[in-house]
Amino acid sequence: MQRPQRLFPDQSHQMTPPPSKEVFIQGITHDGRTFRPSDWAERLAGVLSQFRPGGPQPGSHLGYSPWCVPTTVNGVKCVIVHRDLREYDVMAWDFAMNFARDNELQVAEACLVPEPPKR
Repeated sequence: MQRPQRLFPDQSHQMTPPPSKEVFIQGITHDGRTFRPSDWAERLAGVLSQFRPGGPQPGSHLGYSPWCVPTTVNGVKCVIVHRDLREYDVMAWDFAMNFARDNELQVAEACLVPEPPKR
């Protein structure tokens, strides 16, 4: 008796999407409270500003790292943390993730949303 062939033998690994390159640390706790202080996102991104492509440069503390950017999404303060930070310095990545865990903040993986069709 022959084994049935897979319909898509070389595509079985594609059933799960690749991991996103960014995670959102949201300023909402697991129980739904707004996290305080109100400038927490800017503070966290400021602490991680030295971790950037090419390493710290003179004056790099004056701007945010592209790997850790504060923003607001639908009125909620967030910090977008890029997974390249983990490749560059795992301790910096752990600091950001532990900050979220210790403060019981919601963390969500970024997802790609298709662009609407052009008319």
